[in-house]
Amino acid sequence: MTLNLSWIDDFMVLAETGNFSRAAEERHMTQPAFSRRIRALEDWLGVELFDRSSQPARLTDAGLWFRKSAQALQAHVARVPGEARAIAEASSQTLRFAATHALSFSFMPSWLRALETRTSVGPVNLVSDTQQKCEALLQQRQVQFVLAHGHAQVAGPLDEAGLPCVVVGHDQLLPVCAPSADGTPTHPLLAAKAAGRGGGKAADKSASVQLLAYSSESGLGRILRDVKGPALERLSVRPVLTAHLASVLRTMALDGRGLAWLPGILVGEDLAAGRLVLAADADWHLDLEIRLYRDRNPMGAAAEAFWDAAGPAGAPGPVKT
Repeated sequence: MTLNLSWIDDFMVLAETGNFSRAAEERHMTQPAFSRRIRALEDWLGVELFDRSSQPARLTDAGLWFRKSAQALQAHVARVPGEARAIAEASSQTLRFAATHALSFSFMPSWLRALETRTSVGPVNLVSDTQQKCEALLQQRQVQFVLAHGHAQVAGPLDEAGLPCVVVGHDQLLPVCAPSADGTPTHPLLAAKAAGRGGGKAADKSASVQLLAYSSESGLGRILRDVKGPALERLSVRPVLTAHLASVLRTMALDGRGLAWLPGILVGEDLAAGRLVLAADADWHLDLEIRLYRDRNPMGAAAEAFWDAAGPAGAPGPVKT
């Protein structure tokens, strides 16, 4: 008979509950099927693990010994995928990245090009997604690096987890909207400020500024809420559209649908060409860092060499507006 590793999980649940019915329910099977699996484990070991004459069922001396072995075995099995990836990565030249959509097509190409003048950059496997999902991929060790926006006053999940990071560039989060015929903003934040002062809770909604807002999955939205959220709540601002991608909010802003806070690296050309204009003064501009986070565990030689080469000297300068 060959050991089925899932029997170990069955054993640990029964050892915890002492109740065959409850353990079977937790393992999503019928009690007869669960009992057969426990008996199969005992047959494989050649000993009884539970005293079934008592309620709840108690571990025998052999069962108490095996529980320690089972815990060690579970811990070892949990480490196997990571250890296997580490061995594969040791000789792999492929870099595994997750980057937010905005940085994937606005910052990353020029940043990699600059780094290639200082070090060899091999094949890159890039996942472009929301910041929330990029952060999860790094914490699950499915990628080696994450490229994302950050702010000095806002700690995200990767910061709270203490993952190493380096600032590789700078940006700004800018309040922008489409211009009117005379070049002035169609949705100025000043209008919201005036409406908020004059009307209080009864302010005329027709005078409020239409806000193109970020969803909770957005890292930029997290920064905007934490830094400017209280100030925005005091103004007459009305969300008319919510999305987690800055590129979607940019498209809506270009269409004249409202005011959006967008990264300068994404809308720099729009501002220069007059397709978008600033909708508020510099007090509403947020300085951003572009951060490269890495797995805290040792990576392969190619990834470690890339990390050593990454840094401010290899990044484009701050975005000018």
